[in-house]
Amino acid sequence: MKALLFSESGDLASQLLTLLRDKFEINAYILSKDDISEYGASNVFQIETSFPYADNLSSFISEEFKKWNYHVILMVSSPLTRDIAGMLSEILKTEAITEIMKLETGENNKFYTERFFFGGKTIIREESDARIFTFLAGLTDPQKVNTKSNVQKIRIDLKSRVSLVNEIEKPKSSVNLEKADIIVSAGRGIGKKEGLSVIQQLADVLHGEVGGSRPVCLDYHWLSEERQVGLSGKRVKPKIYIAAGISGQVQHIAGMRGSKTVIAINKDKNAPIFNECDYGIVGDLYVVIPKLIEKLKK
Repeated sequence: MKALLFSESGDLASQLLTLLRDKFEINAYILSKDDISEYGASNVFQIETSFPYADNLSSFISEEFKKWNYHVILMVSSPLTRDIAGMLSEILKTEAITEIMKLETGENNKFYTERFFFGGKTIIREESDARIFTFLAGLTDPQKVNTKSNVQKIRIDLKSRVSLVNEIEKPKSSVNLEKADIIVSAGRGIGKKEGLSVIQQLADVLHGEVGGSRPVCLDYHWLSEERQVGLSGKRVKPKIYIAAGISGQVQHIAGMRGSKTVIAINKDKNAPIFNECDYGIVGDLYVVIPKLIEKLKK
């Protein structure tokens, strides 16, 4: 089967190529100049455009889909690709399934997908005639192959119905939780914003990053939104994930389930997080963490 892969970045494209190159013959279309020629695509098209908006990109992708008789469209989920998926579904009159973790081919041109359901409480497996799929980011680490793709630049000048009125640059951040090897996350159990200082100290000793649960990041604003781990935040898979004062609701677990080793610190011995961790410490984090820091410094 031939697949059209669209991505905003080379990193996301290389993840998806690694995941699916054995299932499809893939041509990758990317909105960047990143070199992804060693990740298994048959062809790589680097898109150049002055109007990178969902509507004109959807028009371009639909034209390519019909012109080259692709069977499926593959994308990593993001605000832009979710918009594009919806528009493509209407243009091509075919179903789109978003936020999936797994894709398998079946008989009679059917596909089987898996995704989180009921807010991450369970995983649902579905059979469908869908041809448009968006995948969760971070499902695999990019792995190179021994062959190189043919790389071409492709210019599109389709006008958008969106016009840029003003552009306000968002402050740049050095935080990239998806790439962190060690994350120390704070939950509601820290009790107060000042409690973040001990979380930061532990992260510093471990040369890691600080993350947080939804209440800490979105409800109380003790941490910035970009540090939120969970179904509606970042999906991370560090080598070590320390959950401090986090109860372990399914929405949070969905964001850190790929972690290699999970350590939980919570004074509630019945907290759900203890069902998800490799090592659990029942105790007051303000007693436990300073002792950990002291030992680690030695």
